[in-house]
Amino acid sequence: MKPDPRFVGLPLSFWAHIRTVSQVCGYTSKGQVRVPTLAEIARAMTALSLATDHLISKDSNPTAEADQILAYYRYRADVLNNFVQHQLMAVEEAKDVFDRVRCKATVPCPLPMNKQKGPKKTYAYLTGIINTLVAENTLGFDCNFDPHALTSVTHNGKPVRTLSRRVDGAFPSAINPIAIWEIKEYYFTTTFGSRIADGVYETQLDGLELAELHASGETDLRVQHLLMVDAYRTWWIQGKSYLCRIIDMLHMGFVDEVLFGKEILDRLPAAAREWLEVAKERGLSPADIIAAKGSFAKETEGDDVK
Repeated sequence: MKPDPRFVGLPLSFWAHIRTVSQVCGYTSKGQVRVPTLAEIARAMTALSLATDHLISKDSNPTAEADQILAYYRYRADVLNNFVQHQLMAVEEAKDVFDRVRCKATVPCPLPMNKQKGPKKTYAYLTGIINTLVAENTLGFDCNFDPHALTSVTHNGKPVRTLSRRVDGAFPSAINPIAIWEIKEYYFTTTFGSRIADGVYETQLDGLELAELHASGETDLRVQHLLMVDAYRTWWIQGKSYLCRIIDMLHMGFVDEVLFGKEILDRLPAAAREWLEVAKERGLSPADIIAAKGSFAKETEGDDVK
């Protein structure tokens, strides 16, 4: 999923309204993402001793600013209730998809295990699907499926920005990547804990640092930033408010694309082929990637938080 152009590039004050009203009115109602009414928005603002005259005109109609806020709430609810909900997979479906994708694979790639113990110990299904799809669609290029180095962008052999955290994957390398991605799969989680919530904010931190890089003018290299999440029970049953935050983050420009559950089956191969085109435009070859890894990656390893 890419952002809706209507809600891209909006001022931070717009997002302040979205967050402020959401915290008072709540994100959900009767198991669905809700859309607050103009009256509810006004009551929420009043409850916090905030102004409402910029939202409601003297004849009690919504102002242009209020219309835009209401339009976004309608969009967010629609895309989550009618699309995202149906893309998220339960563990049984994720396993079936993983098995099908793995059986069709022709290119070897890492298939890591999850971090569970006992009967729940198995493949990390979403990660395995992602790794396989990327490997199948980036033929001829290496890819770092588990960077043990911080993401760095360099100029003339020197780092100009190094992100605070290690990400889950980088193409073709964590050094001057074309794309980086983060994976949040929680199939066996029984409660929506702080660690899951923190994962959303960690992605936003990476996005803020990339936005700073892209705005700095120190390099013309642009890094595509993707977030891929799955687990129906965790995200939809328990974490709808955080799905709302993810949609907000997407439109604030802190992540370029979010892929939910089985959405990766159609979109990720196309994205990987787009990365190949960027690699060609940069004049990169597989040999260049190997050289970059050897000359700089070791210097970026450290005690970071993943």
